[in-house]
Amino acid sequence: MDKAEIPAVVETFRRGSQRALEAGFDGVEIDGANGYMPDQFLQDGSNTRTDEYGGSIENRARFLLEVTQAAASVWGGDRVDVRIAPSGSYGDMYDSNPEKTSGYVAKQMNRFGLAYLHVIEPRIKGNDTLREGAEPIAAKHIRAKFKGPIIAAGGFTRESAEAIVAASHADLVAVGRYFVSNPDLPKRFRIGAPLNPYNRDTFYGGDRRGYTDYAFYREPVSA
Repeated sequence: MDKAEIPAVVETFRRGSQRALEAGFDGVEIDGANGYMPDQFLQDGSNTRTDEYGGSIENRARFLLEVTQAAASVWGGDRVDVRIAPSGSYGDMYDSNPEKTSGYVAKQMNRFGLAYLHVIEPRIKGNDTLREGAEPIAAKHIRAKFKGPIIAAGGFTRESAEAIVAASHADLVAVGRYFVSNPDLPKRFRIGAPLNPYNRDTFYGGDRRGYTDYAFYREPVSA
């Protein structure tokens, strides 16, 4: 992307935010993870620019911060959130110093008064688990840098979600895969019911199978 094109791209984020507002949405999330454009600027494994959008962490974070500012100019910061993936490797992404990069971003996000910062744990790559049973580390690191609410995501169970909130490393936990296979997941978590297993092969496309045909929990009937 030529430097002269960047302001127009930032403007498309602002216009998209404006359309979301007019359509009646409650807010917008800027996805700065998983190889999307803000992530490509942010991580030095993909960003090899030599202008003020490349090189230093401050330069590489510039695009994400400009996009966030554009959305906040429409909504106000408290109706905007940002998703980041410290050490994110989806789509061949990587960074030579993810702790320093994500820490800088987290500190800079304080200026917007965001609704929350959405942090993906590095044990997850897309919908794949890289390190089964690995402890969450990203949200704990970000907590020391970011003053607002944090949502942690990536490979959480009911037990590990409760643990990270109890430790105050996150305020909320996002659950994806088990929500696909359990349409009544909050109830199952609440009563400790068993969970339907999910089928990764049906996550991205197809028909109702593996999408809307998962069963609701039924209480055992006593004799």
